[in-house]
Amino acid sequence: MGDVVQMHFSTVDYVIFVMLLVASAGIGLYYAFSGGRQRTTQEFLLADRSMRCLPVSLSLLATFQSAVAILGAPSEIYTHGTQYWFLGCSYFLGLLIPAHVFIPVFYRLHLSSAYQYLELRFSKSVRICGTVTFIFQMVIYMGVVLYAPALALNAVTGFDLWGAVLAMGLVCTLYTALGGLKAVIWTDVFQTIVMFAGQLAVIVVGTHQAGGIAEVWRKAQNGSRISGLDLNPDPLERHTFWTLGVGGIFLMLALYGVNQAQVQRYLSSRTEKEAIMSCYAVFPCQQIVLTLGCLMGLVIYARYGEDSPLDKGYVKSNDQMVLYFVMDVLRDLPGLPGLFVACLFSGALSTISSAFNSLATVTMEDLIKPHVRPMTEARATLLSKMLGKLFYNNCLKALSIFGMVGGPLLGLFCLGMFFPWANSTGALVGLVSGLVMAFWIGIGSFVSRMSASVPPVINATVIPDVGNMTTAVMTTLITPKTRPSGVQALYSLSYMWYSAHNSATVVVVGLLVSFLTGKVCFQNTSNTLIVLPYPRFYQ
Repeated sequence: MGDVVQMHFSTVDYVIFVMLLVASAGIGLYYAFSGGRQRTTQEFLLADRSMRCLPVSLSLLATFQSAVAILGAPSEIYTHGTQYWFLGCSYFLGLLIPAHVFIPVFYRLHLSSAYQYLELRFSKSVRICGTVTFIFQMVIYMGVVLYAPALALNAVTGFDLWGAVLAMGLVCTLYTALGGLKAVIWTDVFQTIVMFAGQLAVIVVGTHQAGGIAEVWRKAQNGSRISGLDLNPDPLERHTFWTLGVGGIFLMLALYGVNQAQVQRYLSSRTEKEAIMSCYAVFPCQQIVLTLGCLMGLVIYARYGEDSPLDKGYVKSNDQMVLYFVMDVLRDLPGLPGLFVACLFSGALSTISSAFNSLATVTMEDLIKPHVRPMTEARATLLSKMLGKLFYNNCLKALSIFGMVGGPLLGLFCLGMFFPWANSTGALVGLVSGLVMAFWIGIGSFVSRMSASVPPVINATVIPDVGNMTTAVMTTLITPKTRPSGVQALYSLSYMWYSAHNSATVVVVGLLVSFLTGKVCFQNTSNTLIVLPYPRFYQ
């Protein structure tokens, strides 16, 4: 195999990339010096609860449509075929349930942090544990989101690795710290448009060079890349309709139901109805995003077929495949490679800025305000801005991931909302059990692959459209021909079932411990029972 082939940007490409960064920073500056100028925590962290449906929905879409996803989906389709497309079947319930269960609870309680609910429902210790778990999850994920696309870009184009990482981080810090949630949401809107434009440009040009969409489809069919409906119920199979269409629901719930970054957007809406409508609007947008990823993967296959650049040694991993294809197809069209890289970094910017803002919110509302009183509004706002900068500095150090905590957090909220007899002790023990299970499966699966006598086939593609952020950057093992048993079967569980498995662990253990330690006794001091928005469930 030869060395990795490097292609280079033209001046126009660099100009387009810089324009993305400047425009994003400009939006932050605009909101820093307009309106209330981010002088209150209500405006800085929740956009004064004044946002309309359209910008909120596009921001919800962009928040976890990261560069990891943009690189991962086409590589998945190129390598394994279109079975992954059936993930779209999980979007309906994965968004309908948050719209009618989680959003009403959070919105009607007028919360700033999703984890305030855990104190109202259980206790302050459960709230702190939930907050710390979320912070760990997001800091680690931010490190990956910053580093992974920059590493791929550096390998394919020679683009300076740490220059790209620092540029993204500094721009994110600037507009997040200056403009607050309003700036984050409106830059998400701008960056979403750039993401769609970049992906469409590559698909259109690539399809034209391949001889048209019919020719792309024909080559994909001949190469067995068009997958049928696989109804195999085996949870150890990597991708089937059940793992994607059912397991994916739990991934979506962990993302759109209880993740602070998304909850914060719901809470920024003018009304509960607009918050629900913004969740509805994500459904068609997610389908478009998934379709674009699948189309790009098929176009890549139409160009290279089985003669993969990875096999030739032109790239070192699947996550570099998409960038290599872009530079190869668009090399004679100055500006378009820069547009796609702008698309790629738009995904990273939207994710990082959302993470900064949500981390600043939970740290202020859950860890600082309850213990530091009194605190003036000006001081609280300044501290929130400083927290965003602090998390940027820390996320640069977190470049590996070993936890899967989206599922346990989902289980914790479900325990509180669906089971009125669950108590604080059960919630704490359940959360710890879910986290232990998550680490056990994650690390055990990794060690099992590394210690196998026969080298396993690894798919290094990062998994797109994450419902569980921390599983989105883990490599996955193609199911071996010999069905594993015992503990090995647990380690071979499809990554799409991780969220469901870990959340179920929290609920089951939480209920058992609650029964053993005594049913919960609600201290209803505010004359409002902290339950589902449908009280008959508790009668």
